[in-house]
Amino acid sequence: MENNALNKINRVDSNLRDEMLAEQFLNQVMNDFKRSKILKEIDQSLKNKDKETFLHLTEKLKSIA
Repeated sequence: MENNALNKINRVDSNLRDEMLAEQFLNQVMNDFKRSKILKEIDQSLKNKDKETFLHLTEKLKSIA
């Protein structure tokens, strides 16, 4: 009986750990995508010599975790 309960707890812990890892992975992928997009926009603002947009985008980039 006790062993069965421990197996259930281990499965729950394993499922929770997998869920947390998947969530961390997705968050990292999303942040990488956002960062890449902003960096391209920063490059474009530099080409256009658009200081206001550049400053806005660099602040936005800083806010990405």
